[in-house]
Amino acid sequence: MLTKARIKNFKAWRDTGDIRLAPLTVIFGGNSAGKSSLGHLLLALKQTAALSDRKRALHVGDPSSLIDLGTFQDCLYGHDTHRKMEFALQWRTHVPLSVVNSLDPTEKYLGNEIALNVTIKAGKADQPEVERLAYALIDGDSASLQIAHTHQDSKVTLKAKPMNLVKVTGRVWPLDAPEKFYRFSDATLALFQNAGFLSDFALETERALSSIYYLGPLRSHPKRIYAWSGETPPDVGMQGELAVAAVLAAEAEARKLSRGKGRKPESFAKFLADWLKTMGVIHSFKVEPLAAGRKEYEVLLKTHLGSPEVRLTDVGFGVSQVLPALVEAFYAPKNSTVWMEQPEIHLHPQVQAHLADAFICAVQSWEGGQPRNVQLIVESHSEHFLNRLQRRVAEGLIAPQDIAIYFAKRSGKTAELEPLELDQYGNIQNWPAHFFGDVMADAVARTTAAMKTKMAERTKPAP
Repeated sequence: MLTKARIKNFKAWRDTGDIRLAPLTVIFGGNSAGKSSLGHLLLALKQTAALSDRKRALHVGDPSSLIDLGTFQDCLYGHDTHRKMEFALQWRTHVPLSVVNSLDPTEKYLGNEIALNVTIKAGKADQPEVERLAYALIDGDSASLQIAHTHQDSKVTLKAKPMNLVKVTGRVWPLDAPEKFYRFSDATLALFQNAGFLSDFALETERALSSIYYLGPLRSHPKRIYAWSGETPPDVGMQGELAVAAVLAAEAEARKLSRGKGRKPESFAKFLADWLKTMGVIHSFKVEPLAAGRKEYEVLLKTHLGSPEVRLTDVGFGVSQVLPALVEAFYAPKNSTVWMEQPEIHLHPQVQAHLADAFICAVQSWEGGQPRNVQLIVESHSEHFLNRLQRRVAEGLIAPQDIAIYFAKRSGKTAELEPLELDQYGNIQNWPAHFFGDVMADAVARTTAAMKTKMAERTKPAP
């Protein structure tokens, strides 16, 4: 689970400042305020980690990748190649990480979080090049071990603190520059007698990035027939195109979820159907094969008690648009992070409020007798979604520290991210101006117009 982030000189972000990432993190803001680019950077990091080419510092994308950010120059703030892009990520590991000095087994370092700090500059032909890669093993509020790998002015250095890295006698070749944005080369590690543990940090980074999933703002149109031949998709797809396959895979694996500790577990399909019913979207939901032994399936719904059963294509568009968001929230593997853009699109305001309840459930749900520890980072424009979150905090159904809320805004050409302070009563202490539009100005203008109309009616000559 991601716990902190900071980004500098990326797209419209000169500096985001420190971002606390809670189990449920929500980012509001106007159009073109820079919200989406925060998630796009995570996707760029994920697709870089998946590359077989270790020499590429950052895979900014192509038509076949998760995200295509253009050129590295396009990624830099102000498109200025003299600037350096920096980002910091911190995440909680699945199990505490233990580092032991192989030259002195009594020298141990423990931590349950890892911090990664990277500086990338424009190198030859303006291609991204890692200037500095740093890790820290976090124990509580402080770093128990720090590693810095720098590549500056053709000189490469690798240092650890407080551990002392000891070189192997007779090996005099120079250090390699960092691989990708987070790895140490095998040749570099071979130069030291006690640097083998550094590969653990790269593996933990790959594990964290592979656990990030993304659902875009526009979902695929519903189909009358869905094909499924038994595969298990990793997620619902960036447009939700694999949502039905995910439901079928979860059922085939007999996955069972509950709404929290001590709550009754239910099959994935029933769990999903119950939430759709709770949200008031439909009355019943099921996925069935067209016939026995077939790999073609149809999604059948009832909109109300007593109504006929119809296919997904024959109900309101909102159902097909919210279905991938719900499936992804509960289908994502344990300890994963899901980034969603506008999951409330095409939904009635009341359903938008219920969606907040579903997402609270998603971060509190259990599977196999253990918490799922799934993190949701949501971009939204919904006032109703926020109001429901505030209400649930006031009711004590979710703690304020388990929610982080931000407001993205523009200040000239620079994007700014303002953290909103949520107290135990669900009140936002620093409500930003024009958060959901200028409501007061609209009210004043409406009242003024009504008064002018009444005055005109009073002074109008009688017929």
